[in-house]
Amino acid sequence: MSSEAQTPEARYILAIDQGTTSSRAMIFDHSGDVVSAGQREHRQILPRAGWVEHDPMEIWGNVREVIGLALAKADLTRHDICAVGITNQRETAIVWDKNTGKPVYNAIVWQDTRTQSIIDRLAEDGGLDRFIEATGLPLSTYFSATKIAWILENVEGARERAENGDLLFGTPDTWVLWNLTGGRRGGVHATDVTNASRTLLLDLHTLQWRDDILEAFDIPRTMLPEVRSSAEIYGHASSSSLLRETPIAGILGDQQAATFGQAAFSAGEAKNTYGTGNFLIVNTGTEPVRSTHGLLTTIAYKLGDAETHYALEGSIAVTGSLVQWLRDNLGIIGSAPEVESLALSVDDNGGAYFVPAFSGLFAPHWRPDARGALVGLTRFVNKGHIARAALESIAYQTREVLDAATADTEATLTELKVDGGATENSTLLQFQADILGIPVVRPNIGETTALGAAYAAGLATGFWSDLDELRSKWQEGRRWEPTMAPEERDRLNRNWNKAVKRTLDWVDDDVR
Repeated sequence: MSSEAQTPEARYILAIDQGTTSSRAMIFDHSGDVVSAGQREHRQILPRAGWVEHDPMEIWGNVREVIGLALAKADLTRHDICAVGITNQRETAIVWDKNTGKPVYNAIVWQDTRTQSIIDRLAEDGGLDRFIEATGLPLSTYFSATKIAWILENVEGARERAENGDLLFGTPDTWVLWNLTGGRRGGVHATDVTNASRTLLLDLHTLQWRDDILEAFDIPRTMLPEVRSSAEIYGHASSSSLLRETPIAGILGDQQAATFGQAAFSAGEAKNTYGTGNFLIVNTGTEPVRSTHGLLTTIAYKLGDAETHYALEGSIAVTGSLVQWLRDNLGIIGSAPEVESLALSVDDNGGAYFVPAFSGLFAPHWRPDARGALVGLTRFVNKGHIARAALESIAYQTREVLDAATADTEATLTELKVDGGATENSTLLQFQADILGIPVVRPNIGETTALGAAYAAGLATGFWSDLDELRSKWQEGRRWEPTMAPEERDRLNRNWNKAVKRTLDWVDDDVR
């Protein structure tokens, strides 16, 4: 890892967390405690069923604003900041003109399913596992490559501009880094290995873009960012930024950042993040492990020139966003926290099971033909039961991917470390412990995603010395022990599996 001498007053790390629903800037001190934060939500643009977009210019404007908010709240300046780390929604694709700095289209979000026809076309030669040996990933609308291909195929003039070398691609970390380091006036066009590993274009073994896969997707290599480690100095904030001259020194995709923030640095250690979706990551060490149970092989982190660490991941598309759906689409709650009190208004789910396959089913099923289903309804079921069924669906889906991870690694977790916004919901975490039959543990510092990005930047600049120092900072905040009888756990899970089967084979050629 690289290091730079800092001014004596540089006592903090700033992390930029560019997420699916909002952008945040968080400032951490040497103890890993949050000093201040700024946050701004951005619009969720839904042009038609299955399409999910964001405005990249709105995101960049919000990032600039939240940096100012975090500094102002803490009464700090750039001189107080040792380094900046970036974490982000990983598979979301942005394509922009390097000469103007303007996107050619909205960001296509990881949840978007419009590219299924591209997947079907590519799968005709080799099936959904066509590139899995190299990339660790099945062909899926989830990943960035098909989104780039869609933009090149559907945005007027994009193909020609890309082939002329005028267009750049990046996931949101790359977009933020490029703009923060100068944009069209010399911005750094780079990403880290964790984000690159989610594009469907990176060889997990060589850590290089695969020319044969680029050719299959018809994506010019000149569009792609340079692949770097997760902890090194990529560049410095430009003169137009409040952070000017501050090194940008850490990048991790959001789920890898949360794993890093949970200090799950070694093989066998795991965490589960409860956000817009849920993401279970199990560290598998310095060799990639091929899943045979529907999980993804991905990169956990790479610190400078040290060995790459790999992981298995269970990606669930819809968990926290289901609560937003209850609020925004059905109106049965006024705010996300109200879902817990509504769920507690009833004793159980009343026989109702909610499978939120709004974007198909991700791990461990990988069924794009699935669609959401609320089953087991009787006249007895009310909105309290629906709220409880929604919360319980998060726990059931987590059990599915945890069972798959156990089968792949032949190792049994004795407890599950959790983080993310939904872990403030005690009812959810108690049910999670019950349906898993193991304790669920939340750390004392809950902002593990931003913290992980801060850790990476701090390691690269000597703010923290090594992984052992970071391990010593992890502290248990609260623990939920299972209380459910095994036979009841089995009954509920059996009914959940029946509900999942009802969602399958819904999408035909004339139904999307």
